[in-house]
Amino acid sequence: MHTPSPPVVCYADAARCIVADIVSHRLVAENTYRLRIDCPEIAASALPGQFVMLRIPERVDPLLARPLAVYDTFTAADSEPSAGGTPTEARRRYADFIYTVQGKFTTALKEFATGAQLLVWGPLGNGFCVPTVDHLLLVAGGIGQTALLALGRECLGNKLYGSPLRSVPRAKRVTFCWGARHGGLFGDVTDFRDAGMDVRLATLDGSVGHRGTVVDLLDELAQTEELLHPQSIHIACCGPEGMMAAVARWSAARKISCDVSLEAPMACGIGICFTCVAKIRDAFGEWDYRRTCIEGPVFDAMAIDW
Repeated sequence: MHTPSPPVVCYADAARCIVADIVSHRLVAENTYRLRIDCPEIAASALPGQFVMLRIPERVDPLLARPLAVYDTFTAADSEPSAGGTPTEARRRYADFIYTVQGKFTTALKEFATGAQLLVWGPLGNGFCVPTVDHLLLVAGGIGQTALLALGRECLGNKLYGSPLRSVPRAKRVTFCWGARHGGLFGDVTDFRDAGMDVRLATLDGSVGHRGTVVDLLDELAQTEELLHPQSIHIACCGPEGMMAAVARWSAARKISCDVSLEAPMACGIGICFTCVAKIRDAFGEWDYRRTCIEGPVFDAMAIDW
């Protein structure tokens, strides 16, 4: 049975602000890059669904930082098995981020090579509350997969993020549904397959996987999935707003719980500027505005004014 996410306000008290070295930076799909930075304290404490703010040091254009979801974290031994295992290397912890080039910041960022430095603060935000269910559905559109890998890995029991003392319930099965305009936009799909997830892809042009949208994948899944007990299923979703709204309607119609990770422009990432607010229904059914960077980015899909 799904345990509802508790109302959590995640202030930035535990966040760290550092200048981090780029460890690797590579193209993984059309106009899409995977960035790895050396940030031990951030990588050691980041939880599924959290994010960091990233800024280019000593530049005023662009002036503001940009939020990027933490895709995954690694120790030196995980990512560099031939490194030799020295004490210095054992203390190295990396965080990975995946982004598409869109706008001035990411256009500049894609030119940065290994050894360059970035200003980073995090981890930030209220991430996913790992649900107690038999079947977890991860639903991504566009670049939305970045917020979901860590959640799936934890629910399958093959990785624990943050404190080693955390207790995380496990799902019997994790299905990852990912939709994009065409097949060239899918990058590093093997990360999800290697983690033991059932991967299903959809493209609007039919070049890879099912021809159609990610909601069509859910419809296809519903034809074979036992939905008589919706409380044993939970959806975690991230992607374009219209796609998330469609998934929210789909899940509501079937009485399946659904959390979404909202994407919003942010100026600070720590709750001061209020540029990232979303209209959310509170526990009493009243509408109010909540900060995506503090009370979010993860919200109950049924509480959002789409």
